[in-house]
Amino acid sequence: MKKKDITQMSFKDLYPLYIKKAERKGHTQTEVDQIIFWLTGYDKLTLSQQLTENVDVAAFFKEAPQMNENVSLIKGVVCGVRVEDIKDPIVKDIRYLDKLIDELARGKAMEKILRQAS
Repeated sequence: MKKKDITQMSFKDLYPLYIKKAERKGHTQTEVDQIIFWLTGYDKLTLSQQLTENVDVAAFFKEAPQMNENVSLIKGVVCGVRVEDIKDPIVKDIRYLDKLIDELARGKAMEKILRQAS
């Protein structure tokens, strides 16, 4: 059986996994949402619409209102690959979000996760 491409996965199915990962480490859905809002420009209403419409991950990122201008400051390894070396823009955006959620789960301060000056 062929493995499904992550870009074709429903964001509605991926979103609870991010929340579960954060909650296992004592963080909240609100913090996950804050990261998604910062990265993509979605807000509570537009994120809810994306979840209701059951868009795939590729569409979720293609339809993002505004990817954050500081996205290039996100560096490091996710799933054994340096995010800054990923060529496919959609996969890169997915891995940026993965990296930020990983940082939250590891207890990094929100200001640092959101690449804000301390």
